[in-house]
Amino acid sequence: MNDDSQILIARLLTHQSLRRDDKLVKRVLSDEQFRAEVDARLLATGLKLLDNVYADHVTLALHRAIEPKIFGARDIWQNNNFGLSRDGVALLVVLWAQIILPKRERQESHTHADDDQNDMFGVEKPLPRAEDTSIGIAYKALLADFGDKLGKKTRLDMNLGILAKLGFIERRGDVIVEGPLLDLMMDTDLLKERIINGALADVFKRSPAQMIPVPRQAAAPEPEAEPEPEAADSDSAADTELPDES
Repeated sequence: MNDDSQILIARLLTHQSLRRDDKLVKRVLSDEQFRAEVDARLLATGLKLLDNVYADHVTLALHRAIEPKIFGARDIWQNNNFGLSRDGVALLVVLWAQIILPKRERQESHTHADDDQNDMFGVEKPLPRAEDTSIGIAYKALLADFGDKLGKKTRLDMNLGILAKLGFIERRGDVIVEGPLLDLMMDTDLLKERIINGALADVFKRSPAQMIPVPRQAAAPEPEAEPEPEAADSDSAADTELPDES
């Protein structure tokens, strides 16, 4: 029995996610024998290691084969939405579309968030890390663009708090930035075309003025403002479901 595989799995279960530059994470991503051992031990408990080259973290998820036994048969499928309401799931999709999709484009073009011109040799550089290419979204712009459709300010603040606790986002003062799970738990290949050409097509036609580069390590987190008392408009919540990439 390899103690390192046991330690890695236990840490992932405890901390939910680990950075790719962690010693054991780097090993599991580069050592085929170690990865096979970790995968076998996870499979025995119905889990799998979830990672992609565009994210700075890895996490655990349910193995696809075990999902029906956990969520039920297809006719009574209980989708795993982390306990989020419909407007919370819709907010998650909006944030993913406005943060992750532009970040992926910058990574594929080897462009950093603070670059102001194209580098003709950029494609020869290593794939930039998520924290070097991720863009923050101003809270006020999010509220102005989507507040009426996502339950207004009270519901928006509540759902942002839940998403922050779940690890999907982080609050940096008045700016919302990518959390460890935002680029791991969403199926980009499935959602990208549906989002860009469908539900949020009008948003992607606008100028991205509301997106703000944020030095993630330089900015210190600030406490969230107290939500203003306002009745939630549950009927206006968007009917969007979180796809399950477990």
